[in-house]
Amino acid sequence: MKDIFSMRTVRKKMLMLAKLAGVLLIFSYILSTNLPVSKDISFLIWLVSLLLLVLVLDYFFGRFITKPIVKLNVSAKRMAELDFSAPCDIVSADEFGELSKSLNTMAENLQQALSRLEDSLGQRKELADSLSHEMKTPLGVIRAYAEGLQDGPEENDRQKYAQVIIGETERLTSLINTLLDLSALESGAMALTQERFEFVEFVETAAGRLLMDCPDANFQLKHELPDTKAYVNLDKARMEQVIGNLLVNAKKNVIPGGILKLSLTENGEQLRFAVFNQGPQIPKDALPKIWEKFYRGGHSKSGGSGLGLAIVAQVLSMQNIPYEAQNLADGVEFSFSIPIVK
Repeated sequence: MKDIFSMRTVRKKMLMLAKLAGVLLIFSYILSTNLPVSKDISFLIWLVSLLLLVLVLDYFFGRFITKPIVKLNVSAKRMAELDFSAPCDIVSADEFGELSKSLNTMAENLQQALSRLEDSLGQRKELADSLSHEMKTPLGVIRAYAEGLQDGPEENDRQKYAQVIIGETERLTSLINTLLDLSALESGAMALTQERFEFVEFVETAAGRLLMDCPDANFQLKHELPDTKAYVNLDKARMEQVIGNLLVNAKKNVIPGGILKLSLTENGEQLRFAVFNQGPQIPKDALPKIWEKFYRGGHSKSGGSGLGLAIVAQVLSMQNIPYEAQNLADGVEFSFSIPIVK
């Protein structure tokens, strides 16, 4: 019964107005013809009643149909011009109210899509600018030494020029390969494969290749590893890349004669991996930026591509591993925590 008399649709509103108009029309005719007046005056009264009825119907039809349609049309035109600043303000329980909500939802989704597109275009431009800047130096060196070879230098100089060109070419190749690797991870074109493996020995082996056999190392190496085994379920190859990038970053930024400390500590069901390098702190406002592509702050002595920490962040994020960089009293510590599996 409630649904029958509800006014939740435009059709029901129009039918109700039409029925009401018919009833009022008949009532006004009966009333005017039964008044103790002449036929001409009776007709005039009925005509005035009819005009009033038309005006009342026009008001209600305008309120229920015409005005909502005009508002919807204005909102649709504004959205077609990509102006989403003013939402459609129709509030009713009928089709016009539902259409208004749908338009506003569409406008919100389009606004978010445009914002993401603008951000993506901005990131692409920033990436192109950064990449061109990174490639400019090695390309300039290659050209200069190639021109030097054209002048017919001595044999010793020719060998030196060739070695420089080969070195810069390898640097460019490494930059491009690293960038392609990172792009594949970000786009999802390259998936991670999890496997169960023992992490303590894994860290010891990975770190040994980078730190233990460094005859020209100008730092004090310290390490803290558990005596017991601990197993994890991660992408082994990618985690080796993560640890390698963090250690390379620490080696490049530790002060001469300073401490470089590698630690792996067990805390309940978690393993915490940390690399500390004694040296200048990272400015507080730069801490969130160090994970971005090609970012190298003034604190860094790194001569790398600026992609190592970006890959670390991407690989750890894809495995839902929390990570952070924090300033300590006399240096910087990078760390992440992973769950232990039985």
